[in-house]
Amino acid sequence: MPRIKSIFLIKVSIFFGFLLQSIHCQADVPRLMIADSLFNQRSYKEAMEIYEVNFESGIYSPSMLLKMAFITEGIGDSERATLYLSKYYDLSPNPQTISKIKTLTGQAQLVGYEVSDGMRFVLFLVEYKEILVGSLSLFLIMSLIVLWSQGKKLTEARFYWPSFLLIALIFLANNFLNGPSTGLVTSSPTLIRSKPTAAGDFIDLVEPGHRVKIKSSKDIWYEIEWKEQTAYIKKEDVTRL
Repeated sequence: MPRIKSIFLIKVSIFFGFLLQSIHCQADVPRLMIADSLFNQRSYKEAMEIYEVNFESGIYSPSMLLKMAFITEGIGDSERATLYLSKYYDLSPNPQTISKIKTLTGQAQLVGYEVSDGMRFVLFLVEYKEILVGSLSLFLIMSLIVLWSQGKKLTEARFYWPSFLLIALIFLANNFLNGPSTGLVTSSPTLIRSKPTAAGDFIDLVEPGHRVKIKSSKDIWYEIEWKEQTAYIKKEDVTRL
């Protein structure tokens, strides 16, 4: 019996070891360190190539986004610089970022950058989602080990609730912990209409730099939230964040 328990614990440990490894395997830390080194040496083109690969894979940090914005602004690509700064603002909202985006886009006022305290908390959880899931998985391993080591001594259902709760939290975090779906207006000028058709009533005419909350997608249109009302915008005029 002790040998069977040992084999079981080894298998459980191996399984969760692979789980934790898969959570972090996407982050190519050595490559990012090389990119940062290239950036410090002012080899911006080579650094940007590495940053872009990670960005397209959904792997980025506030410092990386700032460096990408710096590089793209330096080559005169204000649109991409604005995109990276807008992503940075989601992770670290501050007035300086808004001022910089206004300068890049030539806008006096920007819509869509309001972030409530509750949303900042959600964005914080999304940013550290992998660490959160990894920590919950580790606690689950410890919980299963305790349950198995105690065996028949733990007969009451209350002893099993922590494990079930951890499994539920891991499932919810993996599948439902996502930030809001937003987009950055990138075309000049961009029409915002009341219906997903060219015949829809005109609501607003905007320039690049504004952000919209995307509610759904329909053909060539996005249904968005614009100034607390439902509106529509062509997909070609928006870059999803």
